[in-house]
Amino acid sequence: MTFVSRLRNRESLVGTWVALSDPAIAEISAQLAFDAVMIDAEHSTNSIETVTAMARAVDAAAVEAETDPGTIVRLSENDPTEIKRTLDAGVDGVMAPMIDSAEDARNLVAATRYPPEGVRGVGYGRGTEYGEAFPEHLERANAETLALAQIETESGFENVEEIAAVDGLDGLFVGPADLSAALDLFGETDGDEFLEAVDRVLEAGHAVDKPVATLAFEEDEIERWVDRGFDFVLAGVDIDYLQRGGRRAKAAFEDAIDRS
Repeated sequence: MTFVSRLRNRESLVGTWVALSDPAIAEISAQLAFDAVMIDAEHSTNSIETVTAMARAVDAAAVEAETDPGTIVRLSENDPTEIKRTLDAGVDGVMAPMIDSAEDARNLVAATRYPPEGVRGVGYGRGTEYGEAFPEHLERANAETLALAQIETESGFENVEEIAAVDGLDGLFVGPADLSAALDLFGETDGDEFLEAVDRVLEAGHAVDKPVATLAFEEDEIERWVDRGFDFVLAGVDIDYLQRGGRRAKAAFEDAIDRS
């Protein structure tokens, strides 16, 4: 079963977040058998060329490691041209930031679907094996392409039930940093008021049997979000992995020096 099917079935899934602009990081993530690799094209320097190289690296590593991770791209904005170009790179789906309304969500879905279901243009790219697999691709793309909406603004939060109910939208994503900031609770992601807001997003998604995802860093945070009912947790970001690993290595060296 593909990642997209598993997510739509609301299986418990874990992914990783790639922000640094090196396809090797995406490749390593695929080798580690995460269920999905999220490539960040919003708060990063990742261009469409880098995104394409990362998607290729994930696919190649997955074959070698006998894993089957999904590849999702967090877009820089909910723009039909960016969505079209990103999907042409051969990824499994996209996640759009700053979804404020049901209309925004409908526009997102339409941009991921070929006519007559949507407005996605037909073009050459990795997703169609550079045109060699057009018929097969067009036959399955509308049903198999993932569209996720980030709930991270005050408007998006207030309209979350209507957003979740949009036909063709596959799920919701809570952006903890932006949503807490939008609700004037920045950084208070373990506080009661923010957790109540999280519960509302979870209830909105689950009421229409759609998965809800989020991002976590520390082990206790991962556990909290799993216990809260999130279906899909992105368990850390490459930058954070590097920082934490570096700090641990440096601390181990300093401890060894102190003991010598």
